[in-house]
Amino acid sequence: MDHSASHSSYLLTILVFCLAAVVAVPLFHRARLGAVIGYLVAGVVIGPSVLKLVAEPGTVLGIAELGVVLLLFIIGLELKLSHLLTLRRDIFGLGALQVGITAVVLAGLAVAAGLPWNAAVAIGIALSLSATSLALQQLGEWHDLQTPYGQRTFSVLIFQDLMVVPALAIMPLLGGASENVGGWTGAVAAAKAVGAVAILVLAGRYLLNPAFRLLASSGAREVMTAAALLIVLGSALLMQEAGLSMAMGAFLAGLLLAESNFRHQLEADIEPFRGILLGLFFMSVGMSLDLTLVARQWPYLLAAAFGLIALKAGIAAALARVAGSSRGDAVTVGLLLSTAGEFSFVLVPLALAFAVLTPPQAQCLIALAVISMLFSPVMTRLARAYVLRVRARRPAAAEPELTDFDGAGGRVLVIGFGRFGQVLNQVLLARGVDVTVIDNDIEQIRSAARFGFRVFYGDGSRLDVLRAAGAASAEVICVCVDDRERATHIVDLIHAEFPEARTHVRAYDRIHSIALMEREVDFQLRETFESALAFGRATLEALGVRQDAAAEITDDVRRRDVARLVMQREQGLMGGATLLHGTRVQPEPLVAPRQTTQALSDETQAIIRAGES
Repeated sequence: MDHSASHSSYLLTILVFCLAAVVAVPLFHRARLGAVIGYLVAGVVIGPSVLKLVAEPGTVLGIAELGVVLLLFIIGLELKLSHLLTLRRDIFGLGALQVGITAVVLAGLAVAAGLPWNAAVAIGIALSLSATSLALQQLGEWHDLQTPYGQRTFSVLIFQDLMVVPALAIMPLLGGASENVGGWTGAVAAAKAVGAVAILVLAGRYLLNPAFRLLASSGAREVMTAAALLIVLGSALLMQEAGLSMAMGAFLAGLLLAESNFRHQLEADIEPFRGILLGLFFMSVGMSLDLTLVARQWPYLLAAAFGLIALKAGIAAALARVAGSSRGDAVTVGLLLSTAGEFSFVLVPLALAFAVLTPPQAQCLIALAVISMLFSPVMTRLARAYVLRVRARRPAAAEPELTDFDGAGGRVLVIGFGRFGQVLNQVLLARGVDVTVIDNDIEQIRSAARFGFRVFYGDGSRLDVLRAAGAASAEVICVCVDDRERATHIVDLIHAEFPEARTHVRAYDRIHSIALMEREVDFQLRETFESALAFGRATLEALGVRQDAAAEITDDVRRRDVARLVMQREQGLMGGATLLHGTRVQPEPLVAPRQTTQALSDETQAIIRAGES
């Protein structure tokens, strides 16, 4: 009976967590505050301070900490040595200065407030790190990750992630754990740690790739997933048994597999577990927040949170300005790095476990970190609006971070050098057309250079970049990016600023095609439509259909599709269907081309004839 009751209680706890996540995360996503804050608030609500649906947050914290372990593994997996080398100046220069100066200033303030030096150092380290998930979410929403300031922010975040491992190792030393380890015992402990790291390095170098090749040949996807979890959890357990942290083991395992051919498969297999367990971790942090303490100390906590944001933002912005960022971009970098980070929720409890911090001090720091994370996204969006206004007023020549567009200004401006843009570029160059190509993917630009293509670095959704690339003199501007929202934004920008240029646009799907027709682009083509028609024609011929008959059938399908597309556009204009920003699409009529043409207006028939030609 007791056994059944414990199972029921366990399942009820799981249901509570799932329900809280399902309700809170979409709401906070819609409010553009991010999933992390949604999980934190959900934890506060279901925890012992509010609804008391989960009375003991510590019961799930052990499992939830596996989310942090998996996060460190994925961070290590993404830190390819080649990419680190390209960003080494900002990572080990700007990143080291940001963490070092911020930690020293915060530790100094803590000592001035009367805290012992070891507690002050722990506080300085924990609060100097920023929220990687929040910052990368903002950069992703703005499509600015590949911009110079986006890369600077990313570089600092990489250094902070690298600092987590030594920070985890420092906490036991700050608590005096090394005082009880001397002589032979200390040597044995050091040998165990070195041996564990050596085993991990050797296994990663010589065993993992052959093992994964063997597993992949079996064709069993679930075995690959099990192997990925085995690598992560096994590495974490090995490090823990050697006296180091589980997170350090997972990080080293990811770093060793970063150059592996199976890197992307491993990341895909681990990602769902990481997301769920990391969400559980943030909910457990929210549950551990003492609202009684917050209610009693809220003026001081609120002032401390804004003080922390202002201090970290000021230091990071000043360093970014010294590194060459414009004033507006430096402010954005500062605010993106101003919040306390996810790992403060790991380092503070660890400092508490080693008696570096007292329980009241740890509770205040957790509350401070949560409050700063709640306020930072709002402040960042306000700063973003300010920066966009500054950029709109700034003349193109005043922008210090633009690529040197010397030699740009061809008859055709191509925005985007992915698979689609590369083929287009080959066609134009085969005819000897003077082309200017811009892309904001650094790796893509390097690859293009190896094959003799010259691609300028620049974000085609920025007006100053378009001007510098010669959009004002281009006869045709080809928008070949693979993001429908970004492509539509670029079209609106071109029509507003460069109305003389013809716009040829790569459409993502049918709804995007209609949205582009509404904007009266000169030519649009769905990225897979013509290739699918050619594929279908080849398939008919393989089945014995004559070439002329297969071509006629293909042309008929093309005409019919154009007719339906134009009809859907007209119905959308008349309110018959929500096509541009909704999800409902009018059913496509399967009628003969002649019947379709007769039912359409003269303007529609003219468009169809243009499509046929």
